[in-house]
Order: sequence, then structure tokens, then C-alpha cells
Amino acid sequence: MRDRQDSRGQGQPGPGAGHRHAGRRRTTIPDLQPQARRLPRDRRRCAVCCRYAGGRAANRQAAAYECWRQRARSAVVRRAGGRLMSTLYIAGAWQAGQGELFHSLNPVTQHVLWSGQGATAEQVDHAVHAARQAFPAWALLSLDQRIAVLEAFAASLKQHADELANCIGEETGKPLWESATEVTSMVNKIAISVQSYRERTGEKSAPLGDATAVLRHKPHGVVAVFGPYNFPGHLPNGHIVPALLAGNTVLFKPSELTPKVAELTVKCWIEAGLPAGVLNLLQGGRETGIALAANPGIDGLFFTGSSRTGNALHQQFAGRPDKILALEMGGNNPLVVDQVQDIDAAVYTIIQSAFISAGQRCTCARRLLVPEGDWGDALLARLVAVSATIEVGAFDQQPSPFMGSVISLEAARALLDAQRHLLANGAVTLLEMRQPQPGAALLTPGIVDVSAVANRPDEELFGPLLQVVRYAGFDAAIAEANATQYGLAAGLLSDSEARYQQFWLQSRAGIVNWNKQLTGAASSAPFGGVGASGNHRASAYYAADYCAYPVASLETGSLTLPATLTPGVRLS
Repeated sequence: MRDRQDSRGQGQPGPGAGHRHAGRRRTTIPDLQPQARRLPRDRRRCAVCCRYAGGRAANRQAAAYECWRQRARSAVVRRAGGRLMSTLYIAGAWQAGQGELFHSLNPVTQHVLWSGQGATAEQVDHAVHAARQAFPAWALLSLDQRIAVLEAFAASLKQHADELANCIGEETGKPLWESATEVTSMVNKIAISVQSYRERTGEKSAPLGDATAVLRHKPHGVVAVFGPYNFPGHLPNGHIVPALLAGNTVLFKPSELTPKVAELTVKCWIEAGLPAGVLNLLQGGRETGIALAANPGIDGLFFTGSSRTGNALHQQFAGRPDKILALEMGGNNPLVVDQVQDIDAAVYTIIQSAFISAGQRCTCARRLLVPEGDWGDALLARLVAVSATIEVGAFDQQPSPFMGSVISLEAARALLDAQRHLLANGAVTLLEMRQPQPGAALLTPGIVDVSAVANRPDEELFGPLLQVVRYAGFDAAIAEANATQYGLAAGLLSDSEARYQQFWLQSRAGIVNWNKQLTGAASSAPFGGVGASGNHRASAYYAADYCAYPVASLETGSLTLPATLTPGVRLS
């Protein structure tokens, strides 16, 4: 596999060569991305060596900031063995970013896993130009030729599956067993995307009296893909694969929390023989994302992430009907429990719905609706007892835990704050969500009864915190399930098919499950929601729909006069 090139043109080991550096001690470094230009007190001493800035305080402060930034950059260079590795892949070449320095951390150990600089607006421009230059030749390839490249990518993923799974686990905190299933999903995405393309955006024709009606599809051109951190391989793959298959060229901006997974994935594309410029990697944080979304050279943007960011993108694209925008966002998902015979089956399905991936799936159950009365009390008692025994630990812990960490310490603190806020407003703790290891982003499952909270926040709490609402009557349960601005997923656990039919008809969600975990989805089905969960551009099997546009044609091989002319037209 081709190595990533550093700024001096020297290579870093590719996915197959990581063992050569297994003995190198990993170190932690402080936050290298200040949120504001104002320096912390302990960094203002940099101004002493910046007298050239002049007498104005603002100039001295700016010079101090630049001096500190360069010192921080040098620190990372030293930790990289004297080289700052290139982080961007543009026009078939690795190059160093010139934007803000950032890094990814193991969420449990806080060890630095990856360091580099993000893409500037100028580098984004360069990448857009490269994608535009590569587009005509890529789009003109036959479908079979593009499929061959995608199948080579699948083969590369299989070859590097163990390393990629390890990287996903290390960077996200999810256990290795779960990371391995993500890599498998990435591989399987190729075949299902080909099937979807042929079925939904292939060529169709129908004979008419004197012509043939033909439906074909064309790629949009240059599209941007914004990836999330919770499935840093599979979810960006869900946009990139169908986009490339349709003939588009792609600008990939991964989450700044999972840059290493993105880099390894792009290396697999390179190994597959993808032509230069067809896929470009733009690492970076918010500024890189803003520059890419605002670049006039893109023809569309495919996004998976939070509703807040998705709404901002929707507003940014307002007034631009010429650009395709696909938004896949989260939800405040309800799981309704009816009085079922098998309580343990219900408890297991609830746990799989609420706590898998440490609650960091967009389809995770956020609200558990339980009937009032003795049966509901018994269900909750059993759920609390079993949830309290769930194994939580590092991604590579043996025996393997069910839950790993959340993505970062900041995310863990925000979730603990959300729990405190709910309790302060009248919620009752059934099982306290705790941080068992200080300095690690590990959280235990939390369950709180919010039935008595007057104004429950309608938001996606992205972690292992389940809110219980007690209901009296099935109609009330459905009304409560629909009491959200979101509409991604909804589920029912019930022995009654009649109740499921009612639930299905009245639920407002893009995914509605019966007696299956809410986080379960089929690759042969669309994936998306309504309301604040998306903009009616379902992904998964329907991703082909937004990766190409339809072209309708009436065709005949010869130009002839009709047997009868239209009234009022004479040719003699």
C-alpha cells in the first residue's frame, strides 16, 4: 500500500507496516487548537520574543498567538520523529495541511493517535479543481470499469481488515468485535451499491408508436462528503461508494475526531487503483468544513451528523436549487414497550437499542415508553438489574466488553451534565450513569424516569442515557412517541400484530421496527428520517437516488414526417 508522504517526501508506513513502530512510546500533548485568539495566561509569555510586532497590544497578541502556534507545531514535529506528516490527499498526492493543527486521541487513554494540520480554504480550492479536472474521464468510464475499481477497493479492505478494525476501535473507543462488523459493512457496501444503482438509476426503455422512451442517469459532477465519528468508515463509505459508482468525483471531509480511520480508508482506495483526483481527502475541523461547503465549485454535498450542523448546511444552501444536498441526521427516537410475555427478550432488545455503541448510533432509543402498573414496574426492575451488569471497557479489553467509550472526554462531560439537568428538573434516577475511570471517556449505562418532568427537552442525547416515560393506554403511547421534532426511528415491542399495524400507521418516522432492536437496519432498505432528522434524501439503498439525476429521452434513428400533419401547418 502506498505510504503517506511527509513534507520532505519521505514515507510513513502504510497499513501493513505498523508493527515496525510497535515499541515507540506514545505521548500525550495538550490541546493544540485554542477556541479563540486570546491566549491562556501561561502562553502569553510568548510575547516576550515578539517585540517586532510593535507597541500595540493587539499586534503583540497576534504575534504571540503565531509564535505559540509554531511552537506547538514544532512539538508535534518532534513527537513524529522530526517530521510533520502530510495529512491531505489531493490530485493523487499526499501533502501537508496548512491550516490549524489538530490531533485525535484514544478516548480512554488520551494518547495521541494522529496529528496534523487541516486544509485551508486555498487547499480546498485546489482539491475542488483537481476533482473537476478528473470528473470527465471518470464519468466517461463504463459502469463495469467503475465497478472493477470498487471491487478492488473491497479486496483492499479485506486485506487490511484487522488493522482498520483496530484503528476504528482505538480512535472511537468501540470494542473490537463491533469495529470488525463495521469493516464487514464497508466491504458489503460495494455489492449492495451496484445492485441499488442498477435497480434505481440504471437504464430503462419503453417502445412508443414512432420512437423509444429512454431513461438514463448522469452524475452531478463534484460532490463533497462530510463524515461522522460514530461510524467513521461505514457511514462516509455509504455516500462515497454510490457517488463514485454513479461517476461523480468526491471531496471527503471526515470528522476531525477520526482522521486516522479516514486516512487508512483512502489508502485502500489508492491501492485499488482509483485515478488521481477522483477522491480527495480534506482533513480538518470547522474551518475546513465551512470552506468546503461554501466553495462554489461543488455540485452537491452529502452529510451525516448532528441536526444542528445539518440545519446550518441547509440554511447555507438556501437559494441554491442547482446543488444537491442530502442530510442524514439523528433523532430523539422512541421505543414503545407493550405488555409482552417474554420480559427477558424485551430487556435484551431494549439494551441493544439503547446502549450498543455506547448509545452513539443515530437510531439508538433515547426514550423508552413503558406502561404504568405492576407489569411496567417489573420490566424496569429487570432492565435496571441487567443494565447494571453490562461490561464497559477499553476497545481491546479481554474479555471483550459490550460497551466501549464515548468519543471524547468532552462528550462524556456533556452527557453527565445532561443527566444532572434532567434530575434537577424532576427526573428520577433508576440507574445512574457514571464515569468509572477519571480521565477516560468511559460511561456506564444510565436510566432516568422523566415522566414527572414538565418540559422535557426534545434533543438527541448522543450516549448511553435512556429516558423512561410511563404511559396509560396505547393511544397515549403513540402520541408520546410522536411528540418530537425528529422522525428517524421508532420501535414497538408487542405480541399484538394489530397494535403494530396501528403503531406503523400512526408513527412519524423513516424507520419503524417491530420486536427488533431499534438500531437494526437492512442494507437492502433505505435509511433516513423525516422532520429534523433529514431532508427526504434517504441513504443506504436509496443513496443512488441523490448521486445521479435522471435524463428522459425520446429517440428514433431516422427523421421522417408524420403521416398526418398538425392542423394549421402546411409544407406545400
